[in-house]
Amino acid sequence: MIGGKFVAGVLALTVTAPVPASAAGGAVGGAADCSPPRGTKSIRESWAQRRFNLPEVWKLTKGAGVTVAIVDSGVDVTHPQLTKMGKSLIDLTGTGGGDCIGHGTEVAGIIGASEIKGVPFAGIAPEAKLISVKHTNKDIGEAGSLAHAILRAVRLGADVINVSAKAYDQPDLRKVVNYALAQDVVIVAAAGNVTKDDGTSPPAYPAAYPGVISVGSANPDGTRASSSSTTTPVSVLAPGVDLTSTSPGRAYSEGLEGTSFAAPYVAGVVALVRARHPGLDHLAVHRRIKLTAGGGSGVGTGEGVINPLLAVSAILPSESVAIAPDEAAPLPADAIPRVPAEDSHGIAVAAWVALFSLSLALLAVLARVVTPLGHRRGWRPARIESGG
Repeated sequence: MIGGKFVAGVLALTVTAPVPASAAGGAVGGAADCSPPRGTKSIRESWAQRRFNLPEVWKLTKGAGVTVAIVDSGVDVTHPQLTKMGKSLIDLTGTGGGDCIGHGTEVAGIIGASEIKGVPFAGIAPEAKLISVKHTNKDIGEAGSLAHAILRAVRLGADVINVSAKAYDQPDLRKVVNYALAQDVVIVAAAGNVTKDDGTSPPAYPAAYPGVISVGSANPDGTRASSSSTTTPVSVLAPGVDLTSTSPGRAYSEGLEGTSFAAPYVAGVVALVRARHPGLDHLAVHRRIKLTAGGGSGVGTGEGVINPLLAVSAILPSESVAIAPDEAAPLPADAIPRVPAEDSHGIAVAAWVALFSLSLALLAVLARVVTPLGHRRGWRPARIESGG
């Protein structure tokens, strides 16, 4: 609880994914009549898997060491790709940790479904630790229970919290979100879907709160999906049309649509970033997600579609500022003796003195040899005799 007191809100909260026709009437209130929609056993590779080229991303990280909380409708952990969740199920509804509408299981799969050989689907961060905090057993809930679920996720040590639901602004919800951000938790939330005939809808919370990564949904060509809200400020887009994921009953769902399913793509990428760059705080992670996205154009597109490979591998100068080494302190003026400047005039004089002295010495030697000879000949010239 915040400040020792928690007041449950009563504002309506709705899951932001359109309810498929097959699920009509399948949102039930108790665990006893839990009957999630029936999925399929065979699936094809989704365009989102191909677009993100996840095998290249996974060479760098698969999200190990990062905990992602799924604040939703519960998770069916009997699914082969979600068994790693084990008993990581927190139920705030009193109906058990299972998933009666399939929504939480689908969100969990997109974030971190384990790899299985031969299955053309896996989560964005398949080695991340997933925990489920169930706040509703229907496709609607209360803002107070959502706030309580986020608080519980923070206290369970979540590094990332995915909220694929929307609510109105409510004091307790706002306080809990601010508390989570202060604990260095990254919150990823769905921006909401268009629900009115005129193409508008009220802002979705917690997505619209400052500091939260608000996610809109994108078409395969990178444009904003027509169902994605434009009234909620959007940080980035992620795949939100014709998607595949895990579903209850050891099956799969296809054709998923909505910002509910775009948000977990971003939550998975955030898990990869936090694993690859553990020194980054939630603000730096948020900034990295936005700076490495691309193609945003128009209202409701934010910075564009996320790019997992760039998000984990890009070198952002502002995160690693190079610090120049300290300049060496200058040596004292007398540290090294100065070499005297060359005295060219002195050298010339010395050379001439030496040459003159050498000349005098040669003359002295010559005089000592010539003088005795001159005395013997009486100073007469020497005769040259012919050899003939």
